[in-house]
Amino acid sequence: MKAAIIYTSVTGNTSTLAEIIHEKMEARDIETDLLLVDECDFSTLKEYDMIAVGTYSWDNGELPLEMEDLFEAFEQEDMKHVTTGVFGTGDSFYPYFCGAVDIFRDMLYVQTNLAVTLKVELTPQNDDYLRCEKFCDRLARELVYA
Repeated sequence: MKAAIIYTSVTGNTSTLAEIIHEKMEARDIETDLLLVDECDFSTLKEYDMIAVGTYSWDNGELPLEMEDLFEAFEQEDMKHVTTGVFGTGDSFYPYFCGAVDIFRDMLYVQTNLAVTLKVELTPQNDDYLRCEKFCDRLARELVYA
C-alpha cells in the first residue's frame, strides 16, 4: 500500500493540518509520504493507492497557483484506482469558505475514488483533531474496500 499527502500552505495552517493527518495515518500503520506540492513528481501519482490533497484557498475561493499543475495531473492521468481525500484551511470571512477544497473535491469525485473532505477554519484547534481522526478513518476504510 502506497499513500501520500500532497499539500501547499502559505500561512502554515494547512501545513499544520497536513502534519496532523500524516501523524494519524502513520498511527494506523499506513506509511504515508508527506510532500509539498513543489516537491512532488506528478508522473508518480498513479503509483499511489491513496492520496490526500491539502490546500488553502486563494483570493475568493480560488485554487492557489502552485496547485494548478497537480489539479491538471489528476485530470490527465487514469486515477480511478486511487482513493483520495481533500482537506484545507480557510477563513469564513470570505463568501466561498475553502473554495479550493470544493474545486478539488468536484474534480476528484470524477477522476478518483473520492472518500472524504475536510475544511478547517484558520488554525486547527483541539476539536479539529477529532475531525482529522474521522478524515483518516474514512480514507483508510475506503482504501481497504477500493
